[in-house]
Amino acid sequence: MPDQKTSSDSVLTQVVGYQEAFTHQEQLARKGSDFSEQKGKVSNNINKLHPKRLHLDVVDIFEDTPSTKTLRLAAPNKTLLPPFQAGQYINVFVSVDGTNSARPYAISSSSQTREYYDLTIKRATPGFVTHHLLDEISLGDAVTTSGPMGTFYHNPIFPAKELVFLAGGSGIAPARSMIREIADRHLDYKFHLIYLSSFENDVIFDKELKQLDADCDFLKYHKVISRPGEGYQGMAGRLTENRLRELIGAVDGKMFYLCGPTPFNDACRQHLQAMTVKTRYIRIEANGPPKHPENLPSWPEQLDPAQEVTVTIQGRGSFKARVDEPLLNSMERHGYSAENACRSGECSLCRVKVVSGSVFNPAEARLRKTDAQYGWCHSCVAFPTEDIEIQI
Repeated sequence: MPDQKTSSDSVLTQVVGYQEAFTHQEQLARKGSDFSEQKGKVSNNINKLHPKRLHLDVVDIFEDTPSTKTLRLAAPNKTLLPPFQAGQYINVFVSVDGTNSARPYAISSSSQTREYYDLTIKRATPGFVTHHLLDEISLGDAVTTSGPMGTFYHNPIFPAKELVFLAGGSGIAPARSMIREIADRHLDYKFHLIYLSSFENDVIFDKELKQLDADCDFLKYHKVISRPGEGYQGMAGRLTENRLRELIGAVDGKMFYLCGPTPFNDACRQHLQAMTVKTRYIRIEANGPPKHPENLPSWPEQLDPAQEVTVTIQGRGSFKARVDEPLLNSMERHGYSAENACRSGECSLCRVKVVSGSVFNPAEARLRKTDAQYGWCHSCVAFPTEDIEIQI
């Protein structure tokens, strides 16, 4: 039987960087080092790659459509920004009329360009943060953000080489980043983009996407206008199952990405499942909390969405909130906050404990079993259905 230590050493020597680390350790031992010179080195490197906060400047602004602008953000000292996976987002922190809030925006620039991040922002109606970013932010302004985060990106362990991206509205932003990365790195993928927009003059990156479609063999681009104007000659209407079958063809061996408003994502997922696409081949990027929670399954019967309840922050105060407004939004409007990032129920940073009363948790909440057991909720997608008391 071979010596166990010899066998394990043999395996370790095959690990990239192992021999260099072992040699460095021997050198430090010969010097009699107490390793104090290494203190903080690991945490500093981690902070460079995964910073909690970034302080950036607006170095350019592009008007993409009447409703959309792209803000280009760069570090004041022109250093390279932390790396990210194409499809990830950063959280933008703002103060609007005395209310501190934050919103996640997908990075629309290529992951290979680390001199800046492009954030493509479409006006929301009714809106709060988007109005501030589109109307009040100017060249040279300072912006505070999180580092890149999120799980909506292509994982190379999936064997699929054909990627199909169904985008709605501003959901085009992560698609653009993925397309740019494939082009910049000359990756061996096929990318089929199907983009639904309400109006023909509101198709974000339309000219750029047409040019990329013409120049790049890997890309196929189809746009669909749901509310076309008179005389429009292109594809119009909704993304029905039949239309997707015509555009996509066979689904075997393909990976699907969905990004748009919640109703768009839900409809596309149902169509793909009806086309026998397995759930593990469908990746969905949630785009905020549901706008009309009263229309969702399990919403309490007879509960008027305009009804107001009392929210009490344990030991800190109370305020009135509508039952159809996400708890986190109500908290922020009244001067309370919780750490947050995705605002779509996924990351769980905004968890708060419901001490008394009840909240409605839609499917987007992605609660863990222990959350439900001990009364925790994701405040960004939780809706108070009666007077509640919470711990932040």
